[in-house]
Amino acid sequence: MSIVPPPPLVGRATELRALIDAVTRPPAVVLVEGEAGIGKTRLVRAALDRLPSGDRAVLLGYCHQIREPFPYGPVFEALRDIRGRLPAAHRLNPVTGALRAHLPELAGALPPSPQPLDDPRAERHRVFRAIRALLAAVGPAVLVVEDLHWADDGTLDLLRFLTGQPPQGLAVVATCRRDGVAGPPLGRAYRHQPDTANVVVRLAPLDASGVASLAGALLERSDLSAGFVTRLHERTAGIPFVVEELVRSLPASLPGADDPDALDRAVDRAGVPLLLREAMAERMAGLSPEAARAVRAAAVLRLPAGEQLINVVGGDPAAPSHAAPSHAAPSHAAPDYAGPGPAGPGSAGLESAGLAEALRAGVLHEHPGGRYGFRHALAQQAVYAAIPGPERRSAHVRAMAALATTDAPPLVQLAFHARQAGDTDCWVRHGTAAAQQAAALGDTALAVEVVEGMLDDPDLPARDRGPLVLMLSRFAATGLSHQRVVRLLRQVLRGDFLSRDVRGEVRLNLGVVLSNQAGDAAAGRPEIMAALAELNDRPTLAARGWASMAMPEWGAESLAEHAEWMARAEALVATADNPELSAAVLANRASFEMTTGSPGAFDVAARLPAEDPRAGVRREVARAYCNLHDSATTVGLYAAAERFAREGRRLALETGAQYPAFLLDASAIRREWLTGRWDGLRDRAASLGESATETPLIAVDLWLVLGLLALATGEWEEAVRQFHRAGLDAPEARNAPVVTAAAGGLVDLHLARGAVDEAAAEAERAVARLRRKGVWVWGASLVPSAVVAFARAGHMGAAAELVDEYAAGIAGRVAPAAHAALDAARGALAAAGPGHAVGPDHAVGLGHAAGHGHADAARPGLADAAAFFARAREAYAALPQPYAAARSAEGEARSRLALGDGAAAVVYREAAEQYGRLGATHDAARCRRVLRDIGVDVPLPRGGRRGAGALSQREREVARLVALGRTNREIADVLFLSTRTVETHVATVLRKLGVRSRTQIAPPA
Repeated sequence: MSIVPPPPLVGRATELRALIDAVTRPPAVVLVEGEAGIGKTRLVRAALDRLPSGDRAVLLGYCHQIREPFPYGPVFEALRDIRGRLPAAHRLNPVTGALRAHLPELAGALPPSPQPLDDPRAERHRVFRAIRALLAAVGPAVLVVEDLHWADDGTLDLLRFLTGQPPQGLAVVATCRRDGVAGPPLGRAYRHQPDTANVVVRLAPLDASGVASLAGALLERSDLSAGFVTRLHERTAGIPFVVEELVRSLPASLPGADDPDALDRAVDRAGVPLLLREAMAERMAGLSPEAARAVRAAAVLRLPAGEQLINVVGGDPAAPSHAAPSHAAPSHAAPDYAGPGPAGPGSAGLESAGLAEALRAGVLHEHPGGRYGFRHALAQQAVYAAIPGPERRSAHVRAMAALATTDAPPLVQLAFHARQAGDTDCWVRHGTAAAQQAAALGDTALAVEVVEGMLDDPDLPARDRGPLVLMLSRFAATGLSHQRVVRLLRQVLRGDFLSRDVRGEVRLNLGVVLSNQAGDAAAGRPEIMAALAELNDRPTLAARGWASMAMPEWGAESLAEHAEWMARAEALVATADNPELSAAVLANRASFEMTTGSPGAFDVAARLPAEDPRAGVRREVARAYCNLHDSATTVGLYAAAERFAREGRRLALETGAQYPAFLLDASAIRREWLTGRWDGLRDRAASLGESATETPLIAVDLWLVLGLLALATGEWEEAVRQFHRAGLDAPEARNAPVVTAAAGGLVDLHLARGAVDEAAAEAERAVARLRRKGVWVWGASLVPSAVVAFARAGHMGAAAELVDEYAAGIAGRVAPAAHAALDAARGALAAAGPGHAVGPDHAVGLGHAAGHGHADAARPGLADAAAFFARAREAYAALPQPYAAARSAEGEARSRLALGDGAAAVVYREAAEQYGRLGATHDAARCRRVLRDIGVDVPLPRGGRRGAGALSQREREVARLVALGRTNREIADVLFLSTRTVETHVATVLRKLGVRSRTQIAPPA
C-alpha cells in the first residue's frame, strides 16, 4: 500500500451531506457526476467512512475501459465478498441459485442451480431477478459502482432493473463522467421511481480557496501566498487530482513565505500542470529503474494487474517470456499471472522491490484482489504517452505472451495488445474470437462493440472486412445497440467489396435492425426489399425476408401485396428442410389470418407445432401465440386472446423466449383497457413502458393506453403526447392497428374540445390510411368517431360513404369489435341524418358534445339511431368493452332524449355510472351535466367511509386537475361545471389539505 498520506476532502461539505443522507435512507439511487480527477471516488469513500455504525454491507464494483465478455462484471465483483452475510441456503429465494456459475465463491451458500434456459435473454432476466433477491437478502447494503461511463450495456440494463424496483434496504451509488455525452448516465430508459430517493451529486472544480486548502494540507503549510495559490489554481483549473499530482511533484524544500515569488517559480518549474504528463514525469524521474519499469508496465496493461504480470511486462531481463498457466480472472482486471519462480538470484526481489517503491511513492496504488495500477486514468495516460514507441510495442508483445498462458485467455485484452504491438493477424484473430465468445455468453453489446472497433480502424485489412461486417449484422439483429451499427453497415454497403449473397444478408439484417431496434420501419422495409433482390440463391434467408414483409401491421402497402409476399415465403420454405424456419413462416401466416379477421385463422393456429421436441421450433410457436394474442385483442376475441396468452407464456417459459413474452405483457395492457380492467392500469402501463423505451416498438400499446386513459379524464395535453408516441408522430412507419386506434382517440379529443375541423382532418387522414391498407377490421376504434367528425363538419356524404365501405370491408370477417363498431357508426350516421342541424352546440352520435335535443326535434332518424346504439351497446357489453358500451349508451340516451322518451334519463344514468366505475371522469361529468339540465339529481359516487377532512369524489377530481396545472376555466370545461363552482371546490381542497397555494396540491392517490 502507498505510504503517501491521502489528501483531505476539501470543499465538498454540502455534497458529502447529500450523499450520506441519501445512502442512510434507502432505497436510494445516487449518481456522483464530474469530470476526470474531480474527486468522485474520494467523496464516495469519505461518505462510506462516515456512515453511522450499524450492520450495513458495503459492496464495491468497478467498470474498466477494457473488459472481457463477463456480463455484469462490476456487480458480480461487488457480490463476491458477501458470504458471511448470507442466510442459510434454504432461506434464500430459490432463484438465487442461478448465480452459482457466476459467483463460484458463493456456490456452496446458494440454493441449487435451476435448469438452464435456451434463450440468453430469458437467462439474463432470471439472473437479474437473482441478483435483486441476493441484494435483498444481505441488506441493508450500499452497492457502489465506480466509473459508470465505462459500463457495458448489460451492466447498465442490470442497474436499471435494480434501481427500477430496488430492495428496501439497498442504496446504489454510481460515479460517472459525462464528458459531454447527452442523456442520463443510466440511459434514457432509466426513470426515477417515486418511492426511491434519487440524488445527483455534481462535483465542480475547486475555487481558489479550495485549492489553497488542499495544497496547504498536502504541503503541511499554512503560509502559501495569494500569488502561489492563484498560479496553482490557474494551472490546475481547480481539479483536485491535478492539484495533488502537481503539488507532489514540487521540490521537497519549498521556499518560505518570505519569498512568494520563489513559490510561484516552483509551480512554473513543475511544467504545464494541465497536461499532467510533466507532473507524472517528475515523479517518474525520482524512481529507481525497477520502479519505473513497474509503472510503465502498469501503463501498458491499462487494467490493474498482479505483481508477476507487471514484472514480466516490465521487461525484467531475467524474467521468462512465458509462464505456467494460472487460474482465470474476472474480466474487469488483467488475469492473475503466476511465474515459475525466481529466474535468477535476486531478480524477482528487485522487481518486487520496484513495485513496492512505486506504491510507496503513490504513483501506483493497490486495488482489490492483490492487483496494482493507477488511481486514475489520467495518470495512466500520462505515463503511457511518455514511453517511447519501440518500448511500448515490446511491452505489448510481452503482455500478449503472458496473457496467452492463462487458463482462460482474456481475448479482448489480447486483441488490444496485438493491435498496439502492430500484429494485425493476431489482432483480427483475437478480436473475432472475443466477439464470438461474447455473443455465446449473451453479451451481444460487447460483441457488437468489439467488431465495431475493428471495422472503425483504417488499418483493418480489406480481406477481413467482409466477414466482420457479416458478423456485426448478425449480432446486431438480435441485440439492442443500433445507432453505430446502422452507420457502419450503411457505410459498408456503399462499398463494393462484399459478394452479392453476403451483401444481401448484411442488408437484410440492417433492415431488421432498422425496423425493430431503431423502430424505423419506413427505413427498414426498403432495405429488406433491396436485400431480397440479392438473395435469389439463398432461399432460406429470402423466406425470412418475405415473411417479415408479409406482416400487414407494418408498412403502407395494401393487404393484397402482403398476401403475395406471404405466399412467396411459404413457397420458398416448402423447398427447405428447416423445421424452425417452417414454424416461423407458419407463425406469421397464423398471425396474418387472425389480424385480418379471416374465418380460417383458428384452423391455421391449430397447425402450430406446440409440442415439437425442438426448443427452436417451440420458440417460434411461442412467438406465434403472443402475436395471436395481439391480433385477437385487436379484433375483439378476448377469450381466445387469453387462451393464446396462457399458451404463449407457457411456451415462452419453457423455451426462454423472453422477447415475445414482453410483447405479450404490452399487448395485455391494451386488452385490459378494452375489457374495462382500469384499476391501477395507468401505473402498470407506465411502469412497463419505462423498461421498454430503448426498444420503442414494444411500447406502442402502452403509449396508446396511457393516451386513452388521459383522454377519459380530460388530460388533453398528456393524451396528445401519448397518441403521438403511439405512432401518430410517424404513422406510415408504425404499427398500423395501434396507429389507427390512436387516431381514433385524437379525433375524439378534438371533438371533446370543440375543434371540429381538426377532428375531421385527422379522421380523413386516418381513414385514407385504413382504406389504402384494406384491413377494415382495424377500424373499430376509428370509424364511429370518424363518422361523428364528418357529420359535425357537414360532410354527410363522406360519413355515409365511410359507413357503407366499412360494412362491406368487415362482411364475413370474424371480428366482433368491428361489427359492434359498425352499429355504433350507423347510429351516429342516423342521428345526423337529413333534417338534423349539425353544429358545435348539437350532439351527434357518440359522447363528444355537451348539447342535447328536445321532444319537438323528433324525427324518424333518431329512432333508428337509438336502435343502432342500443344494439351496439349490447354487442360491446357481450365482448366485453364496457367503455365503448357506455359511449353507445350515451348515444342511445341522447337520441331518446331528443325523441322525448322518458327512458332517456335512465340510460344516461347507467352510462354515467359505468363511466364512473371505470374512472372516466370527463365522460361521467358530461352525462351528469345533461341529467342536471333535465332536472335529474345524480349524486356523485362515494367511496368508503371518509374522515371529516377527506376529499369528496368531486374534490378529488378537481384536485387532480389542479395538480396538472389546469386553470379554473379549464377545469370547468373538463368537468362540465361553472367557473364559480370550481373556485369553491378549489378553496375547499386547499383548506382540507392544509396548503396555501395551488402549486402545493399533489394528485390524489
